[in-house]
Amino acid sequence: MPLSFIEGNDAVALGAMAAGCRFFAGYPITPATTIYNAMLKYLPPEGGVCLQGEDEIASIGYCLGASMAGNKVLTATSGPGISLYSEQISFAIGSEIPLVIVNVQRLGPSTGSATKGADGDVQFMRWGSSSGLPVIVLAPVDAADCYRLTVHAFNLAEQYRCPVFVASNKEIAMTRESVDLDAVDLPKIVDRKTADRSKPFLPFATTGDDSAPDFLPIGDEVLVRQTSSTHGANGYITVDPDEINAFQVRLQKKLTAHVDEFTFFEQDLDTRADTLLVAYGVTARAARVAVTTSRAAGKPVSLLTPKTLWPVPERLIVDTAAPYRRIVVVEMNTGQYVREIQRLLPGKTIDFFGQMNGNLIKPEQIREVI
Repeated sequence: MPLSFIEGNDAVALGAMAAGCRFFAGYPITPATTIYNAMLKYLPPEGGVCLQGEDEIASIGYCLGASMAGNKVLTATSGPGISLYSEQISFAIGSEIPLVIVNVQRLGPSTGSATKGADGDVQFMRWGSSSGLPVIVLAPVDAADCYRLTVHAFNLAEQYRCPVFVASNKEIAMTRESVDLDAVDLPKIVDRKTADRSKPFLPFATTGDDSAPDFLPIGDEVLVRQTSSTHGANGYITVDPDEINAFQVRLQKKLTAHVDEFTFFEQDLDTRADTLLVAYGVTARAARVAVTTSRAAGKPVSLLTPKTLWPVPERLIVDTAAPYRRIVVVEMNTGQYVREIQRLLPGKTIDFFGQMNGNLIKPEQIREVI
């Protein structure tokens, strides 16, 4: 594909197609609608299905059914839609249904400002389902990241059989920029592991307490049980405390024990600096400029841009921060991910700058904090 002038939402759609997505369902909502528009263009020629549900609840339900039938599926919405997705996200967690959700964040709360960006859903994506069990959340910085991280999101959803969020932002989603998609380094495509049909099939049997079960599609020759209730390896509801505990522990460990394997990030470190700047999403772009101008003014600063937000990449944060006296965290909200930095780095001086007023955080504002 030649050099393209595309917005982040179109890059997400192209990444989904590259990952093998063949089903999309969603409901129009600013600023995510152009993902739906793009999938409507890309999917039918490849034999895929793109449809609009009567609302967000129905749309994610269609995705879960299509995924259980063996398809790679995508849905896209914004904060109000994530609110409506919540019950079905819990279903996907508990029943281990692969699903990629693009959350193009906008200013909230509630309807908020549909045409203003923010990163106000960071905690919501992590904790916005019953049980408190983990999900994966990836945060792109630009259109190239939207393309690359969407492919990673599909791979992770397939490998770990879980919902994976791509935490975009109105400013990334609807800003066009030049991207050479052929130059973007994509990972090898991962498909969910098919169960051995020659053996008796247990839909939730695993080889360990930190792995996902093998898969057979609903509607095939082999009977597959699926339930949203607490279940054992055979898919039947259970009230046995030991079996319930093992189930909960495995859903937790299959992600937290492997987070180092999907910790995506960028670093720009300066050995002269005593300050480490931490920023993610579109704000990381302003942070890059602030770091460059600070260095030019004789104030060396280092930068860490995490692109895996949840589960928290604890090793990355602790190891990167070790040489620095002071940590500055910048977010397009009133203070959400900074709580994780404070938790992990209790002995460090941690300063925070947040803004959620509909405007992008400017490099000069970050420089003032530095």
